[in-house]
Amino acid sequence: MNTVDIESEDQAEIEGEAGQRLRERLPVRLTLRGDLSDIGNVLLALRALGGFDSGPMHYPIYRLVRAAARRPLDELFDDLAQHAGLAAQRLGEGSLLLDGPGVLVSARGRRKTDYSSMTFAIWADSLVSLESIRDRLLGVVGNRRLREETFTIDWHFAAGELGLTSAEFEEVADPGSPDEAYPTLGEPIDRFIERYLAAPETVLILQGPPGTGKTRLVRAVLAAISRRKGESAKVLYTADTRALESDEIFVEFVTGSHDAFVIEDADHILDSRANGNLHLHRFLAIADGVVRAQGRKILFTTNLPNVGDIDEALLRPGRCFANVRFRALERAEVERLLARLCGSDPVLLGRAIAAALPDETRSATLASIYRAQGAVRAAATEAGRATRLAGPAAN
Repeated sequence: MNTVDIESEDQAEIEGEAGQRLRERLPVRLTLRGDLSDIGNVLLALRALGGFDSGPMHYPIYRLVRAAARRPLDELFDDLAQHAGLAAQRLGEGSLLLDGPGVLVSARGRRKTDYSSMTFAIWADSLVSLESIRDRLLGVVGNRRLREETFTIDWHFAAGELGLTSAEFEEVADPGSPDEAYPTLGEPIDRFIERYLAAPETVLILQGPPGTGKTRLVRAVLAAISRRKGESAKVLYTADTRALESDEIFVEFVTGSHDAFVIEDADHILDSRANGNLHLHRFLAIADGVVRAQGRKILFTTNLPNVGDIDEALLRPGRCFANVRFRALERAEVERLLARLCGSDPVLLGRAIAAALPDETRSATLASIYRAQGAVRAAATEAGRATRLAGPAAN
């Protein structure tokens, strides 16, 4: 990693009222380190140093504003650069600095499959300025801004010599699944999730083969947390064993602002400590130990085949809300689910059942059911479009 040190003048060399404030508030030398691979952060550091000549309280107000829209990322940031009414410095496809009287904005964006997510870090000299620029930025995003529940993923992973690093991005919640998708819950999905979020227990374990709906249910839980908060839930996420080898990520969870900690494919973490599992003790501590998660939730997904494979300490009442077992759906369950998904179209339903259960197959995973239903619906839509286009030509 190439870095640059950005240092202030010695305090003794700064004259006037600004120098006096620095001498009273700051050490002899102020150093900011910047990563040259991230020029945006370097420029922000320079801008922060420049702000000291107006005093440390030049921008006393700071907020993070997140949004998502069904627009291409480059188009969005072009509009923000040209129409936000601020001096703009484009730093890349999804990175932009905006500067103006009383405000400074660092905008970051990521392109997803069918939408773009954005994070605006806003510094302002007053709440009035903050609200004004926030409304202006969201106005530029426009009426294609997504109104569905979103949640923010703070993805932690080990990056070689750089140690633990992270990437943060916004995710849009999936459309709600019908209750028929999860017969093993024994109750409606929304009721199960609400009971979990209201419960004092921290841990939820989702156990079963790949494709049986574990991740889909995790995303439903995270969307429900966002609804309860009235804003995006912040989620600490990892699927990297190396990220769990020190206390750093656990300290961040306990002391930070995350609402949930999601660990996917956690087979190696949930195994019994008697088998040499060196990671579980940290989760036991934050789930129900001396250091508590303080109302935050911890969700594990695992492909372990047997409940006996999981360390019994994690399953203890008061610590674990539920260990939900997932499986493929039987034929009758598949038919009931597809009947809900396909609505009142018997032709579509028949084709979806045939696609999900070919050659008298007796069961199907949730993932394969949704793929079959999506493929059949897409084919029907395309056939309808072709018919409409052929109609005028035939006439």
